[in-house]
Amino acid sequence: MTKTEQTNIEELKTKIKRLNSKAGQMKMDLHDLAEGLPTDYKTLMDVAQATYDIYQQLDDLKQQLKKMEQGK
Repeated sequence: MTKTEQTNIEELKTKIKRLNSKAGQMKMDLHDLAEGLPTDYKTLMDVAQATYDIYQQLDDLKQQLKKMEQGK
């Protein structure tokens, strides 16, 4: 593994860590919104979609990291 590849892996790990933190916060926000239903029900779909999108992005990055670490 070259130094550039190692740097890219470390950058990806940092990005995953930050995104994971944001995803956790969004999950809590969605939970709080669900607990307060029917209040603010109009925002439920937007918050749910944003939460889904960030977890999908997180999953994609984790798969990318796994491939990079395996040298593929």
